[in-house]
Amino acid sequence: MSPEIAREVQITFDCADPLRLAGFWAEALGYQMQAPPGGFASWEQALAAMNIPEERWNDANAVVDPKGAGPRVFFQRVPEGKAAKNRVHLDVRAAPGLSGEERMAALEVEATRLVGLGATRVSRREPAPPLEAGHIVMTDPEDNEFCLD
Repeated sequence: MSPEIAREVQITFDCADPLRLAGFWAEALGYQMQAPPGGFASWEQALAAMNIPEERWNDANAVVDPKGAGPRVFFQRVPEGKAAKNRVHLDVRAAPGLSGEERMAALEVEATRLVGLGATRVSRREPAPPLEAGHIVMTDPEDNEFCLD
């Protein structure tokens, strides 16, 4: 494959409850739950038709950008819990084009909304121009770190 060809990226989360975490991230990103395969009205119907045991129906889930521009985000159940700080995290661009107090006010509004969906606020980093615009560190319902940027 030529190095000039861009590759699609999927972001994958290991987690305990794929359905719950997918629901959170769909709301956080303005995404939607991935539709079931063609010919099926629901994932339950599709999984039953595939003879997947009901206790495995929450082994995986995914959310997608309704405009088709952003990466698919996939959630897979794993037996182990989170052990350490994430080395890679998402920055949710909640205040693009804004600066100073206007930016931080927009981030605060979004932080409050996400806390209502199950996120936890960790800290706030104040703007320190010219390099630091300010951001809010948060965790999702399974303690994965992310920033409102």
